Amino acid sequence: MARSERLLELMQVLRRYRQPVSGRVLAQETGVSLRTLYRDIASLQSQGAVIEGEPGIGYVLKPGFMLPPMMFGREEIEALVLGSRWVARSGDKLLAQAATDALAKIAAVLPQELRDDLDASTLLVGAKPGPLEVVDLSTLRDAIRRERKLHLLYTDNDGRQTERVVWPFALGFFEQVRVVIAWCEMRNDFRHFRTDRVAAVTVSEIRYPRRRQVLLKEWRIQEIDSRKTADRN
Repeated sequence: MARSERLLELMQVLRRYRQPVSGRVLAQETGVSLRTLYRDIASLQSQGAVIEGEPGIGYVLKPGFMLPPMMFGREEIEALVLGSRWVARSGDKLLAQAATDALAKIAAVLPQELRDDLDASTLLVGAKPGPLEVVDLSTLRDAIRRERKLHLLYTDNDGRQTERVVWPFALGFFEQVRVVIAWCEMRNDFRHFRTDRVAAVTVSEIRYPRRRQVLLKEWRIQEIDSRKTADRN
């Protein structure tokens, strides 16, 4: 195992413990000798990690320290590449560009060996599906961030157009469709709106009365309860 990957693994192990953990336990979990473990702790401390403790007492990592991007493991690099390629294919224009830019920034600070792995990644994403929406997804994402009401002209399952005022708090990306998850003022309940069925959208400057994090939490609870009910039936 490369030293950078070993240090990364040690950081991950330390994050799992809230109380001081002995060097012997850390050495066993990371698969190194006790002597190597002490050297690795010293290396992390020199990079700014606040690791308190000493031999015979134990070690604990104080929160707040982040390893530089060059400390990503190979599988983490592959996950980043695959995720970025999927977003570049499936997101709106601004989100796709942001994914490409983010990957370029990571590549710029990687050691040459890992940069070569990134460039040569064989994890591919299929061809992008045809255009599905007439609305700009970046507009929807902005409304969610700013917690603004949306006025939708929406075509329901039966082909009827209805006007809805909704409080959008999440946007789901599926293989063929995108879904706005929102509180619907007409139904007085949570509803899912396929973006390819939105004929027109107007963003209100009226902020909806509840925080999106609260709405998301309540929606998740409702979804779990619905699944449990379905399983019982």
